Amino acid sequence: MARNLFCDAQFRTKVESRLRKLTFALSGILPVLPTPFRRDGGIDGDAMKRLVEFALSKGAAGLVFPGFASEVEYLSRGEREELLGVVADEAKRRVVIVAGASADSAEEVIAHGRTALRLRIDHLMIQPPIGIGSTAKAVAEFLNQVASALPKMRFVLQNAPAPRGSDLSPATIAAVVKAVPRTAYVKEETLPAGPAISAILANKPDGLLGAIGGGGARYIIDEYRHGACAAMPAIELTDIHSEIDSAFHSGDMAEARVLYGRTLPLLLLQAIYRMRLTKHVMMRRGILSNARVRARIPLIDECTVDEIDENLAILGLLDERN
Repeated sequence: MARNLFCDAQFRTKVESRLRKLTFALSGILPVLPTPFRRDGGIDGDAMKRLVEFALSKGAAGLVFPGFASEVEYLSRGEREELLGVVADEAKRRVVIVAGASADSAEEVIAHGRTALRLRIDHLMIQPPIGIGSTAKAVAEFLNQVASALPKMRFVLQNAPAPRGSDLSPATIAAVVKAVPRTAYVKEETLPAGPAISAILANKPDGLLGAIGGGGARYIIDEYRHGACAAMPAIELTDIHSEIDSAFHSGDMAEARVLYGRTLPLLLLQAIYRMRLTKHVMMRRGILSNARVRARIPLIDECTVDEIDENLAILGLLDERN
């Protein structure tokens, strides 16, 4: 059986150390910010400021907006631009921001990218539109069209599973990255993500700086063991995810696994209730005033609310005032 170098602790530490020394490298916990809404349904810029401060105070190494967890497909272009501006202004360049720019056409992606550039954001996350197909040639042509209009941008290629994403194979991703030099990272969300991450890194061109885990941090240790340099979960457990990241990279695997195990009951529920759970938790933690969503996702009944709150109490995260 071929030896997986990224499961070798010494080799992995050497690779991660090199990545983390790069000032522009993405590493650690990069939460995808939810979109806060007012009770009347409009976007809430003041609440977004609180979300940014919460994430930074809990150890986030960067911020991502908008993404799937931001209900991006339910936001207008104007709402996306306004809230991205709030994020950039509030973050004040304290951490790297990754701007989500996925759209159905290259022209729309370019427009989102130009908004990001005006805000001094130079990392762009792009999920190739399903409509172009999943061949390396089609995806590379799409991304190179974007790159030609945005030569200063670094791309994070988002590889989501079907039916929402293109479900690209590691071989296809390697070919795309080779053909599109602006692709600096891959966010791998297909399952199982770990082996895909190792395969991508084992055959990576020099320009690829790393692979990032998705999946809401439900598989974070396995992703890290396979060589992921960062994770992009939702925001509600940023402090514990940051502790897992720190424990893992300091070599304290026992602590990392204990912390990881404590998060799983909530993360399994989050896989079902998605942004509703995220926003409920952010209410309970005193950051949001409501849990309004636009996405068509299941409602949380009283029994499950009790289960969520009991888990928050066990984790010491329940704000009794909320």
